[in-house]
Amino acid sequence: MKKILFILFFVNLLQAEDVYATFDVRAEYEATLAFSSSGIVEKIYVKEGTQLKEGDVVASLENSDLKAMVERSKVALKYAKLDLDRQYQVKKYIDQARIDNYQKLYESAKAEYEYQNAMLEKSILKAPFDGTITSKIVEIGDVVSGQMITNAFKMASLDNIKLVLTFDSRHYGEVKKGSVFKYKIDGSEQEHTGKIDRIYPAVDSATNKITAEVKVKDFPVGLFGAGYIVVDTNGTK
Repeated sequence: MKKILFILFFVNLLQAEDVYATFDVRAEYEATLAFSSSGIVEKIYVKEGTQLKEGDVVASLENSDLKAMVERSKVALKYAKLDLDRQYQVKKYIDQARIDNYQKLYESAKAEYEYQNAMLEKSILKAPFDGTITSKIVEIGDVVSGQMITNAFKMASLDNIKLVLTFDSRHYGEVKKGSVFKYKIDGSEQEHTGKIDRIYPAVDSATNKITAEVKVKDFPVGLFGAGYIVVDTNGTK
């Protein structure tokens, strides 16, 4: 009986192959937050480490002129609607062309109001997802324009962490979703275990590497390390 168990164990060893892989610890979602219009930074509501919900305000540009334009267009829309309503009240006494003209004026006022609101929104920077501010690049009083529009804050979903690992493309087809990954963080002797959650569909032509992901928890973003993916040479897990 012991001999049979030994043979089965030995066969399993022959079938298994460890695929070496290196990895970086990354957030599931990362973004560089940017204003979509030029202006002067008036208010900043966050600092490094601030946790945000999707839609929370991060910062805003000086926008008193935009707010005034919104109020102006709001008033114009209000009176355009009143004028249109009056025309409908007496529509049986006037021709349709007159009503159509007032309808056109109302629609124009509505479009202008929506446009001014959109311009105001461009001066307010909001969080695109739940996450944490990892870097603050601008300060109050800074002018954002041109290239600086694309560099205001950096944000990451630190509650959703993954290992992004790479391995030699010759193992394509051997590594599967669900394959076990045994790894160590650089500088630590503690071994961790995870499972392949995603395999990227393309090979990096520059490095001849395939990329895969393993979902993890409680690791700071930016760490790196290496390990081995346990696969079955017969293609079964």
